[in-house]
Amino acid sequence: MSTPLRVGLVGYGLAGSVFHAPLITATEGLVLDTVVTSNPERQQQARDAFPEVTLAATPEELFARAGELDLLVIASPNKTHVPLATAALEAGLPVVVDKPLAGTAAEARALAALAEDRGLLLSVFQNRRWDNDFLTLRALLEDGALGDVRRFESRFERWRPRPKGGWRESGDPAEIGGLLYDLGSHVVDQALVLFGPAAEVYAEADVRRPGAEADDDTFIALTHASGVRSHLYVSATTPQLGPRFRVLGSEAGYVKYGLDPQEAALREGLHPGPRWGAEPESLYGRIGAGESPLTGGGTPVKTLPGDYPAYYAAVAAALTGAGPNPVTALEAAAALDVLEAARRSAQEKVTVTL
Repeated sequence: MSTPLRVGLVGYGLAGSVFHAPLITATEGLVLDTVVTSNPERQQQARDAFPEVTLAATPEELFARAGELDLLVIASPNKTHVPLATAALEAGLPVVVDKPLAGTAAEARALAALAEDRGLLLSVFQNRRWDNDFLTLRALLEDGALGDVRRFESRFERWRPRPKGGWRESGDPAEIGGLLYDLGSHVVDQALVLFGPAAEVYAEADVRRPGAEADDDTFIALTHASGVRSHLYVSATTPQLGPRFRVLGSEAGYVKYGLDPQEAALREGLHPGPRWGAEPESLYGRIGAGESPLTGGGTPVKTLPGDYPAYYAAVAAALTGAGPNPVTALEAAAALDVLEAARRSAQEKVTVTL
């Protein structure tokens, strides 16, 4: 495209500085125009990383210049997502919102309706649809390599025995903190993309660490309308990490250990380039039947490169009418239906039918 689309970014914490800003600037057709943060240290970090960027202290300063921008990206704390997305859409700006889009599915659907009414893009940054292991598994499923999938196990586990504090671990419901809505947003979205709508939800959510306020060890079981069962684990209290994926089918199983390398690369300040998202052969998952991959069973499957840049490339295409919205608000609402059901299931110790 001849004229780059100008992007405003609200929030320059972990999400804004590590994920969104580098990916926006790496995308052909997009230019990072403005960063909004009131924190002087983060303002300096943004200025050092992107000398030509405009800085603003409040979203209102950016909304006053809405006509100069083509897209607003919201990477601020969860509780601000709905009000900021609403204000942006009402100002006539297409919007990308980091996950979770909202605290409830009803709020997500209301935002979707507002975007449709205004004829504007509203997309959700579900970047882990472009993880290397997810892309590889999706290709295996499309090829029928596992037969009929019966059980999908997905783990997003960490060993963080002491809380770090901050809004992500706050027990205040208004903050929308805890692992259910943080890492749970990823694993639920991936399960729904792979195996379709959930019909039943069962969950267990615990607060394990001394001083912790929000769930830090959570399990979600989904029965999909397709008949597949998904067992999803998110935890900050796991001293021995399990496989990221364990997928069991009628013909074979696929087991993959280790996290996609893109987040670690972005945290190190690396930007997308040659061999981006690739991993060494020693980390390839294995496919087979009747043996454990840890004792040499199965055949290594080359892991496809992870591709977070593909998300913003798709957003740029959608804004110019050259492609669809890569992650819709209604898809995010379906995942929030599951998260709300999981929260109720854990609190009431019941299985919830959707």
